[in-house]
Amino acid sequence: MSEDKNREAKEVLDPSEQLALEAIEEIQGEDLTDSDLDLTGVTINKDEDAAAVTAVEADYGAEQIQILEGLEAVRMRPGMYIGSTSERGLHHLVYEVVDNSIDEALAGFCDRIEVIIHHDNSITVMDNGRGIPVDMHESGMPAVEVVLTVLHAGGKFGGEGYKVSGGLHGVGVSVVNALSTHMEVEVRRDGLVHEIEFERGVTTQKLHVIGHIAASQGTGTKVHFLPDPEIFSVTTYSYETLRHRLRELAFLNHGITIRLTDERGDASGAPRSESFHFEGGISSFVEHLNRKKEKLSPTPIYFNGTKDDTVVEIAMQYNDSYQENIYSFVNNINTEEGGTHLAGFKLALTRAANDFARKNNVLKEKDANLSGDDVREGLTAVISLKIREPQFEGQTKTKLGNSEVRGIVDSIVTEGLSEYFEENPAITKKILEKAVMAARAREAARKARELTRRKNALEVSSLPGKLADCSVKDPEQAEIYLVEGDSAGGSAKQGRDRRFQAILPLRGKILNVEKARLDKIFANAEIRTMITAFGTGISEEFDLSKRRYGKIIIMTDADVDGAHIRTLLLTFLYRYMKPLIEHGHVFIAQPPLYQIRKGKKHWYTYSDEELAKKLDEVGRDNVTVQRYKGLGEMNPEQLWETTMDPATRTMLRVDLEDAEEADELFTILMGDKVEPRRQFIEENAKLVQNLDI
Repeated sequence: MSEDKNREAKEVLDPSEQLALEAIEEIQGEDLTDSDLDLTGVTINKDEDAAAVTAVEADYGAEQIQILEGLEAVRMRPGMYIGSTSERGLHHLVYEVVDNSIDEALAGFCDRIEVIIHHDNSITVMDNGRGIPVDMHESGMPAVEVVLTVLHAGGKFGGEGYKVSGGLHGVGVSVVNALSTHMEVEVRRDGLVHEIEFERGVTTQKLHVIGHIAASQGTGTKVHFLPDPEIFSVTTYSYETLRHRLRELAFLNHGITIRLTDERGDASGAPRSESFHFEGGISSFVEHLNRKKEKLSPTPIYFNGTKDDTVVEIAMQYNDSYQENIYSFVNNINTEEGGTHLAGFKLALTRAANDFARKNNVLKEKDANLSGDDVREGLTAVISLKIREPQFEGQTKTKLGNSEVRGIVDSIVTEGLSEYFEENPAITKKILEKAVMAARAREAARKARELTRRKNALEVSSLPGKLADCSVKDPEQAEIYLVEGDSAGGSAKQGRDRRFQAILPLRGKILNVEKARLDKIFANAEIRTMITAFGTGISEEFDLSKRRYGKIIIMTDADVDGAHIRTLLLTFLYRYMKPLIEHGHVFIAQPPLYQIRKGKKHWYTYSDEELAKKLDEVGRDNVTVQRYKGLGEMNPEQLWETTMDPATRTMLRVDLEDAEEADELFTILMGDKVEPRRQFIEENAKLVQNLDI
């Protein structure tokens, strides 16, 4: 149980209950709640039960204090070290090992890394770096054994081993060792090939020499490990997930070559292998991100600088879309939540754009300054920093906290952009004219936005007229169905549980926001209705804490039009309310395709395969099969029973695993350019399973 939940549980207990709870927690070494002790609803009489509490205290002594040796703590609480024991944590093991090789590259000693997925889903990572040291450590073990078996041990805490590094906590490769059924490490250095072996973090074969380095080999490290199925709920590696991260690392470290090989093979069983090498570095990254878009400049703007041991690289390029895509990295770690480096970049970009616009009369004297959002419309940028001692907020390392970095990035960006703007006035004016158009649209959107704002949470009259709201006010309990059409909306309103289920019928297809600015978006009645109903605001004003519903459920017909409406809704939510998706608040309802009736019994099936299976099971004689072409064909009771009853319904939660890929897909499928969409259809036509003609 989480610490916060445990704290809440303690706060509702009276002092004697709390004392007992805390004492037993200490003895068992686990977080417990009042429900675990079955104290709910029980009043403890302090006089009668004081002896019992005292007994608990008396039993609590030094013998109850446990010290977890070596890597036991990692195996007991793996989530603390790798985030989860699901697919995400499984892939994190590979990243931890590869990051060590990347650190060698950052230090200037490695330019080749190879990652192999074997048939048994074990992984091999090889590099041509210096090799982990094998000489004896002061602890009495070889240095390589210390690195692989002791937490917070490594060459990244000081000295000159590594000037910059992503693995600052010293838990990486030792955690991988602890969570693997076996690991073998081969080190090539000092003219010899050394080997050491482990099982679940315990050394089973001490470091020994197995030969001399061949002339063709050179120095380096080879790590082979098999994730422990006792720890991980998923043990099958995704080629695409690893491919995405390794390609990203190759972009961020120009000149390095990373090869990924999958011995398991592709769909046909043939082994697949790819090599990533980008001399252009993050400029190539920006070109890759913008490859499906219409660019405003032929090549990305690139500049870099170094100050106080901080290396800053920026690559950026504008396109004709209305969204910004900025990716920031520190020591190759994707800082998804931004931080001081991103703040410094945005500040400098806005100032430099306004200065140039004023000097060159793009902005008149009476015009207001361009806002940051105006200047960043249509911008794709990659910010990459190499810092000696970054301060990340939390082990997840998704936000940079170094206060001095803001000024460093600001000064380097200001200098680099000013120089580019002066040398490329034609491209700069094109960029700034787009920003001025964005400013005008923003002003129009501001006026329209006022129509969507509710003055306060209690003013129900300001909610959309067609919204059938629920009575519960707690957003964690409330849910809203976005329903296609009035007839389905009518059935949903009658069939729902009005205590916690709200219904919002949508008429027709909403605006494709991929092709529109905010002013057009706010002019769309259906979108305004959703913004008002959700209560969160959109874009830069979005506030997740103001949401009125914990679940936003898209419920459309199972046909082409329904799929199109669902895609339009997802495009809107992704572009302007992304945190709803990131925090797991968006769902897709799964209404049945068929109802099977035989006598007084009936069943629902959700696919053609399920239909055939059920018919084989119940027999095909005297059976009536109804195909639901739309939600409106179901009566309220059927809709509740199949799609809305929390006890029986099936829903798909919309997750965001790869922001870069999601952005590209929305651009291809919903953007202006026809050619990428045609290419996508041609490449994926063979995968179509349900074709509605």
